Amino acid sequence: MGHFYYVRHGQTVWNVENKICGATDIPLTPLGYEQARELGEEILRQGLKIDKILYSPLIRAKETARQISEAAGIPMKEEIRLKEQNFGMYESTPRDGAEFKKAKENFVSSYGGGESMLKLCQRIYNLLDDLRERSDTETVLLVAHNGIARAVHSYFYDMTNEEFAAFGMKNCQIRRYDF
Repeated sequence: MGHFYYVRHGQTVWNVENKICGATDIPLTPLGYEQARELGEEILRQGLKIDKILYSPLIRAKETARQISEAAGIPMKEEIRLKEQNFGMYESTPRDGAEFKKAKENFVSSYGGGESMLKLCQRIYNLLDDLRERSDTETVLLVAHNGIARAVHSYFYDMTNEEFAAFGMKNCQIRRYDF
């Protein structure tokens, strides 16, 4: 069986301001660009064999993927299913707000016009099933978001609702997942 790598995008202004980005298209900070370039260089230094980068269509993930691609020489392609979860009425609110923290534990809620955790996981699990089928012949790097990272991680590991809601990755952190 094969494997793939997962990276959360570089730092954004709303990360610095502790705001929920969700489906809102927020750009990288200068540090976010630097984090992405450094990760691309690190991938090259470590000699990680990656055939293709698949990235979320949101600008923060696309620009992270572009920096990695240019630094490591890996082709990239947009993957719409990697778009971050729409957190509805919680977009731009504090990430650590008590109301949002509690709402994330309700997997059926659409956050007043957003996307439920269940629907998010369905599209990510479908993507991962597709990647699993071709993982013996192709290794990909997924560049996306913290909400997507939770769904990816839960595909491989049992988690309580609380663990799922609390799971996160740092900006430009990379993880390997084995099928």
